[in-house]
Amino acid sequence: MPQSPSRARIALTSFGCTVALMFDAPVEAQQSSSKSPTPQSIAAPLKVTTVAEGLQNPWGMAFLPDGRMLVTERAGRLRIVGRDGQVSEPLAGVPGVHAQGQGGLLDVALSPDFAQDRLVYLSYSEAGEGGAGTAVARGTLGERGLENVRVIWRQTPKVSSGNHWGSRLVFRSDGTLFITTGDRQNQRPLVQDLTTTIGKVVRINPDGTVPSDNPFVRRQGARPEIWSYGHRNLQGAALHPESGELWTLEHGARGGDELNHPEAGKNYGWPVITYGREYSGFKIGDGITAKAGMEQPVYYWDPVIAPSGADFYTGAAFPEWQGDLFVGSLSPGALVRLELNGYKVTSETRYLGDINERIRHVRQGADGFLYLLTDSPRGRVLRVEPAPRHG
Repeated sequence: MPQSPSRARIALTSFGCTVALMFDAPVEAQQSSSKSPTPQSIAAPLKVTTVAEGLQNPWGMAFLPDGRMLVTERAGRLRIVGRDGQVSEPLAGVPGVHAQGQGGLLDVALSPDFAQDRLVYLSYSEAGEGGAGTAVARGTLGERGLENVRVIWRQTPKVSSGNHWGSRLVFRSDGTLFITTGDRQNQRPLVQDLTTTIGKVVRINPDGTVPSDNPFVRRQGARPEIWSYGHRNLQGAALHPESGELWTLEHGARGGDELNHPEAGKNYGWPVITYGREYSGFKIGDGITAKAGMEQPVYYWDPVIAPSGADFYTGAAFPEWQGDLFVGSLSPGALVRLELNGYKVTSETRYLGDINERIRHVRQGADGFLYLLTDSPRGRVLRVEPAPRHG
């Protein structure tokens, strides 16, 4: 299990940030976080195969016990991709999806007891009074689709924005479900407001009830399902295979994409502290990167990678990668590998920059290979395996 790190971290220096020469520099942080060295994508000895294609902006995927996979399309469709790459017709039973901007049908996860209960969980953007919000529904997978579907959680409040929904679904080893959300872009003041679930990590029981040991269960005026807060747009999440801790990736603005391991009850700072700037180049808020009572990221990117889905590698196909965290990059587009030592990133390597694809998600298959979703109107499922050895 990783040892608790010191909250003081030393930032890497001299990576050519030109924005600081043009605008007032952020206030120096007494606590600083490690910055990505922005490595170039390398031509690694990898074999990349198209498993399936013709998917409209695929977003989430989950492997079924028989090797097939469930894949969501942001437009609101759930499909099964067979082991032979055949893509099914859209499955029935998907709840009504508000597909606008970055919203739509997002992540999919299987119940930890799927072999017995056949339950499938979906996160998606849902319209309602006041606008729209992220929601989670579950249903039983039958022959033609989902049955007995019901919504088990809704983000509050619903707001009028088409962006920054989150949203990943990760089951903890105790059976509880983590849900990541976004700040909905124009709702920054609500991120620090514990009466809302905007810009939060949420933890619920698999039936939608609230675990009794959540950090804000007994705090008056706070939503009891909140696990952590102060997040901008959490589109990546995975459990560490040894410690069982949640690790997350969130989009910053211009600079400031973050890797975190959100802990119960803690505040991760957005929009009060950030290593990013507005897209215009101006500072965000007071332009500070640290403040008492707010957590530093483990690692941040500037320039950004626009991180999305993530997974820790535990397979045998790439033994040298065991324990590493893989992250999909939407911009510039790559498969990013992070080596970790406890709570510190010791190395970053980027692959597949040459395929010029937005990588929306990455999952390890039962065969030990990595499977990727490419985010485009004709998105693909890719399989990454070691290149054949010659001689």
